Amino acid sequence: MTTIQQTDLGKVRASVLQQLGSKVMFQLDRGRNRVDVQEGVIQGAYPCVFTILVDDENEDNPPQLLSFSYADVLTREIRMKLC
Repeated sequence: MTTIQQTDLGKVRASVLQQLGSKVMFQLDRGRNRVDVQEGVIQGAYPCVFTILVDDENEDNPPQLLSFSYADVLTREIRMKLC
């Protein structure tokens, strides 16, 4: 079993802060072999969470603001890469 260290969370937080305002593609692990792939822009970085604005231009859906914890990145609940 792996424990999450404060230094690891600090590295993830610093990386997200550097990418603030950047467009990212992210993959969400929804469990039971369900995976969602979406694109969005990193809107904000806060002490415990960060937010991504998802705007599907081709869809009739309104823009969504999703929030994730930095631990989600470390546990691979969400995987991100720059577009």
